[in-house]
Amino acid sequence: MEQRSGETGQVREGVLRGLTFVEDAIYCGLGVLLSTYAITLLVREFIFMAHMVAGHEQGSHPFVQLLDQTLLVLLIVELLYTVQVSFRDHELVVEPFLVIGLISVIRRILVLTAQFPELAQAKEDGFRHAAAEMVLLTLMVVVMVGSLILMQRQAKPSKKSSSAALPPN
Repeated sequence: MEQRSGETGQVREGVLRGLTFVEDAIYCGLGVLLSTYAITLLVREFIFMAHMVAGHEQGSHPFVQLLDQTLLVLLIVELLYTVQVSFRDHELVVEPFLVIGLISVIRRILVLTAQFPELAQAKEDGFRHAAAEMVLLTLMVVVMVGSLILMQRQAKPSKKSSSAALPPN
């Protein structure tokens, strides 16, 4: 009977190693895709900015569009960081997801703010919806920033207690 449980343990270990390999391969693939996408967007933004400086971009809000796309690149880099941490530690960390959510909300606030004048002239109903969305987005920012602050404060005592155990230099 003991031999059979030993074989079962070896099979489980083999399956776990296989699943870990698949997980690592997926993380590597995601990292390559996100890196390629971020670099492509960054190059596009440099070209867009050069056209804007040269006066060739005549959009209604070129600066808002540039900022929106730049925040998108930052969001992708944060996703890449999250993939890197998950690959390295094989655990899910909450803080990067809060940062990603915060960047996403800020992007939406910027776009909505740029659209406010058009919405105000178009329809009163559209403006009300945009104002309600702005209130909800602002509340989301407050909650996410508060969560980040609380998580960092919780992490600090554990760092202090581990450093207190070290002898002074």
